[in-house]
Amino acid sequence: MERRSFLKMSAALGCAATVSGCNSSSDDANVVPPKPPVSDEQINWSSCLVNCGSNCPIKVFSRDGIITRVETDHEVEDVYGLHQIRACARGRSLRQRAYAPDRLKTPMKRVGERGEAKFVPITWDEATQTIADNLQRVINQYGNKAVFRSYGSGAYYGFASNACFNRLFNLVGGCLNAYGNYSWAQQMEAAKHTFGTGSTQGSSTITLEHSDFFLGFGYNPSEIRQSGSGEGYDYLQALMKNNGLKVVMIDPRYTDSMLGKESMWLPIRPGTDAAFAEAVAFEMISTGWVDANSLGFINEYAVGYDAASIEKQKALFAASSDAKEQEYAACMDSSDNYHDYIMGVGKFAAQGARTPEWAEKITGISAAYIRQVAEDLMNAKAPYIVAGAGVNRQANGEQSMRALYMLSVLTGKLGTPGASNGELPYMSSMSRAGIPTGSNPVKEAISFFTWTEAIENGENFTARTHGIRGTADPDEKLGSNIHFVFSASDSSLLNQHAEINNTARILRDAEDLFIVSCDCWMTPGAKFADIILPDTSWLESNDLVNDSYASGSLGYLTAMSAAVKPMWDCKSMYEAAAMIAEKMGVGQLFTEGKTEADWLEELYQKTKSASANLGVSPAFPASYKEAQKIGVFRKNMGDKYVALDSYVNGGKALSTPSGKIEIYSAELAWRAKNWEQNKVKGDSITAIPQYTVTWDGYEDQDAIDAGFPLQLAGYHTKGRTHSSYHNVPWLREAVEDAVWINPIDAAAYQLTAGDVVEMYNERGSIEVKVRVTPRVAPGVVALGQGAWYLADANGRIGQSGKVIDVGGAINTLTRYIPSPVAKGNPQHTNRVQLIKKA
Repeated sequence: MERRSFLKMSAALGCAATVSGCNSSSDDANVVPPKPPVSDEQINWSSCLVNCGSNCPIKVFSRDGIITRVETDHEVEDVYGLHQIRACARGRSLRQRAYAPDRLKTPMKRVGERGEAKFVPITWDEATQTIADNLQRVINQYGNKAVFRSYGSGAYYGFASNACFNRLFNLVGGCLNAYGNYSWAQQMEAAKHTFGTGSTQGSSTITLEHSDFFLGFGYNPSEIRQSGSGEGYDYLQALMKNNGLKVVMIDPRYTDSMLGKESMWLPIRPGTDAAFAEAVAFEMISTGWVDANSLGFINEYAVGYDAASIEKQKALFAASSDAKEQEYAACMDSSDNYHDYIMGVGKFAAQGARTPEWAEKITGISAAYIRQVAEDLMNAKAPYIVAGAGVNRQANGEQSMRALYMLSVLTGKLGTPGASNGELPYMSSMSRAGIPTGSNPVKEAISFFTWTEAIENGENFTARTHGIRGTADPDEKLGSNIHFVFSASDSSLLNQHAEINNTARILRDAEDLFIVSCDCWMTPGAKFADIILPDTSWLESNDLVNDSYASGSLGYLTAMSAAVKPMWDCKSMYEAAAMIAEKMGVGQLFTEGKTEADWLEELYQKTKSASANLGVSPAFPASYKEAQKIGVFRKNMGDKYVALDSYVNGGKALSTPSGKIEIYSAELAWRAKNWEQNKVKGDSITAIPQYTVTWDGYEDQDAIDAGFPLQLAGYHTKGRTHSSYHNVPWLREAVEDAVWINPIDAAAYQLTAGDVVEMYNERGSIEVKVRVTPRVAPGVVALGQGAWYLADANGRIGQSGKVIDVGGAINTLTRYIPSPVAKGNPQHTNRVQLIKKA
């Protein structure tokens, strides 16, 4: 059967049972589920607000103040464009999550050692007074730069969100800023230094209707964006409409984004994507194709392909009146040009050309397949190239991302409908007003990833050493360690940060550190708090939320209404922040005399006014309370964004220093000469993208000699969003937490499915089940990230010399080394060993 026919048939047959949205001609796909004959049943609309990018609406049924069940959206006919927003299994398990045994029920204070999870209940008055007293003490003693509101993305509320605490901190002098995030840090920097953009400025997925070749690197929307209105749904629709599209997926795992939807899967070794890209580039250049087809485009729109273009830009910078541009000129070296690097000539003669045969030994993909991809790329009229975020979370992931971006430049097709530049697809969202936070008086910012290091050594951070921003001089010190951490909906406090054992040590041993955790559940990180504040769950909340950042072509707003009153002694983030503000003497400034209901009505009216001409369906009613009765409002955003169209076809300069696409980045050349580099293998900054042999990478012989022969790849599972939902037994049954291992490696280790192994390296040990599958490359093991860290109750010591983590958290094994440019997290670069447990 032809692949596309199989795809269409599978979509139709699977719609009724699938957990994500579908659109087909099958009558089953549009069946409205029967409603139980319960006359006194109450119905409310809520939302699943985890960080998957969709914020799916949820229909909540309750009786006598008890939530009885939840359903997903079936309110409209399922016609693509204004389709049903079908939540995945996570959203449908919200009742189990709201009633989880580990729900935090009352404020608590720590009585044992940090991390022991020994707490006693206290009142809200005592909790907020203790927080206020310690916050004021830290500000008085160390200054506001010692206060850190840690990265939290576990709840994408609209109103009662982390923004409330930002508002509070700004009213009392501010707090230390953070830039970047755990998802996209390195690709944001790579895109900035190549295209002057962010990380999600690729062509919209729906423009695939114009494409004739799709090349995806680590791109997996069917799992990480799996809702009925997520990017995965748009991707499926695009493939069904464009039946002639050739799809090549390059990934260490055979993911659910493939499963017959791809034309070819090429299993690549983790961290070697740049080598693959360079070999494809070699084919495009060495065959004369670039000279004949795209060199004119490159010369007009890019800088750095050859020495002449670098010299031209260097002269422009040297003649500039801008001091920074003059500094750039002084650092530029035209011998570091991309053409010579790929072809292995000039100063790169000793390393040799980046041929497919060279890349085959590194990537594990045959030279023949590399040439086939290059041929497909050269023959394509509108090639759509996209790199998933997993590629950037590698050691020196900035290099890998920039190397992949080069392929789109070499094609000369940028600005063409159906072509894309390698960045993640652009998607717009319905706008909604949020509580104003004011401005932060503190101007300095550290990388989101370096906060644990800043607890111990923040006072010595500089721009040159740690990439801090907001200082006038690259050697100006931050001047303070972090002494107060506020963590809200935030598993990066322990579980999602790198090197869990070392993170726990820092939190335990830090001098004069005060930690607050505001959450709904006793997460691994909450166990390290001094004060815990119990947040309300989404099913207990009134709010106004939009469709987040990756909901696909459909925009929507949900006017949430609480299905039940706040349970136990829980309070919303707004209430918690208001109580702390009152204790610090800024209560009136914080609330402005408004209740939660007042704020929500005001924000609704602002949202309604801003969206008056958007054609929202149904139309917004007069008041927020009326909107809550309707629940969901949707609009087909119809985004047909084409990457770099405004530059190539509209003449709008890019936000790079040169105003052009930068194959050679003068700013990175400057940083290479002026920033201090990590003294570890492969962590280097170069003006052009270059594949480098990194620590714990495929070619790291030191790690192999140390006894860690397997590469460990992390991935997002369908049973969690990061660590959210891990405590729902339904999902643990539905989505197995097991390490994937290829049958070849399983045979070498004498493993069969269901066996338990200790997987370890020098950073830690975890116990996890084994799944034997050909869906992972030989020499690679793959483990879903986000499982909750749980130290063995009996204190068993593993092969690492550390207590075994029986929870199976991958970050027990990852390494804390901020990347060279972004100072981001390279948490997918790992080497491990396995031993079978008796």
